[in-house]
Amino acid sequence: MARGFRLAGHEVVTDGKLADIRVINTCTVTKNAGDDSRKAARPLHAEQKIVVTGCHSELHPDEFSSADYVLPIDQKEEIEALVKERFGLEGLSLGMDVQKERQNNVYPLALSNTRAFVKIQDGCNMRCSFCLTTVARGVSRSRTAEDIILEIDTLSKTGCQEAVLTGVHAGSYGLDLDQDLGWLVERILSETSIPRLRLSSLEPWNFKSEWIVLWKRFGHRLCRHLHMSLQSGSNSVLRRMNRHYDDATYKAKIDLIRAAIPDMGFTTDIIVGFPGETEAEHQETLAFAQDVAFAGAHIFSYSKRPGTQAAEMPDQIDPQTKKQRFAEMKAVIAASEKAFADRSIGTEQMVLWETVEKSGRLRGLTDHYLRIFTEPSLAQPNSLTMTRIQRWQNEALLGEPCEEQA
Repeated sequence: MARGFRLAGHEVVTDGKLADIRVINTCTVTKNAGDDSRKAARPLHAEQKIVVTGCHSELHPDEFSSADYVLPIDQKEEIEALVKERFGLEGLSLGMDVQKERQNNVYPLALSNTRAFVKIQDGCNMRCSFCLTTVARGVSRSRTAEDIILEIDTLSKTGCQEAVLTGVHAGSYGLDLDQDLGWLVERILSETSIPRLRLSSLEPWNFKSEWIVLWKRFGHRLCRHLHMSLQSGSNSVLRRMNRHYDDATYKAKIDLIRAAIPDMGFTTDIIVGFPGETEAEHQETLAFAQDVAFAGAHIFSYSKRPGTQAAEMPDQIDPQTKKQRFAEMKAVIAASEKAFADRSIGTEQMVLWETVEKSGRLRGLTDHYLRIFTEPSLAQPNSLTMTRIQRWQNEALLGEPCEEQA
C-alpha cells in the first residue's frame, strides 16, 4: 500500500504525526493485535484523516466508527484511488497510469532499499480452529509470476539486496494457477539479479521435497532459512487445531531438509494454552521443540477469537497457566536458538548490513536469519560482505567483515 501511494504521487512519512492521512492495516490474529489496531486508529492531530482496512476492521467495523474511512478488505488493491476519491487528494490518477508505469518497468521504491517484502498471494483455504484469517481474507489468491518478477527485478535494479516472499498462506502459492512456490522461486532467481531471496512462513504440508534442489542450484542466493509453522507438538492438540499433519510428519520433513542442507535454520510458531491442553500435552510440545532444536520461534499464548471453533471449545486454559507454559516454552526455544547461533562462531557468513542502531552498532543479517553486529566503520549499510562471526557480547553476535565484498 505504501508503494502504491508513492507511485500515486504522495509522500510516505515515518513519523505518523506528520501525516495528513494515516492508513491503519488492522490485524485480528490475537486479542492484543485487535486492541492495538483499534488504539492505533486515532488521529495524532486535529486535521489528520484516519483510514482503516485489514482483518480486524473487516470483522469488527463497529469498533472503528470514529475513523474517516473503513475500507473493505477486498478493495485494498484500489486503496490509492479510493482514498483520493474520498478526500479529493492531489496526485497521479490510478488505473491506466499505474499499468503504464509497470509496463515501462517503473515501480515505486521499497521503503527500505535493503530488504523488501513482496506479497505473492492473499487469503487462505485452511480452516484452523483458532484462526479468523479465512473469514477475513477469503480463499487463497495468487499474483501472477510476471507481476512478482517485475516487482523484484525493479527492486533489484534500485539497489534492494533481498526480497522476502510473503503471503497469508505463501506455501499455497500457485494452487489457483496450476503452479507452485518452487516453480516461482526458480523463475525469480533465473530471471532477476536479486542477490538474495527469502521465503516467509510456510506450512509443513506445502513444502515439497523436490524443492531442495533449488538451494543446491542457486546457493546462498536462496536463504538457508525456513519458517515452518508448528503450533503444537502434541498430536491431540493438532487435531483440535484442525492442522493437517502430525508430529512425525513434521519431524520427517525437517530431517529430510537437514540431511540435504545441514545448516538450514528452522524457525516456527507455537501456541501454548490452547483450549483443553493438558499438562501432558504441553510437555509433549516442549519435548518436541527440544528435539527439533529450532533456531527461533514466535510463541503465542492462545487468544480467544470470537467466531472461531476454538472459542467455543470447553476447558479454556486460565491466564496463569498460559503464562507459566509460555515461560517454559520460551526457555526451551532460547536454549536452542543460542545453540544454533553458537555453531556459527568462527565461521564466515555472507551478511547483509542493514542499519546503524541507536547503540552505534551496524546491524546485519545472515542468510539463515542470524542477527550480527559490527562497527559502522567496517561495513556500509545495504552491502553484502563475507563476515567472520567472532563471539557473543552483551547478548549479541559480533562479526568482522572480511575484505571481499559482494
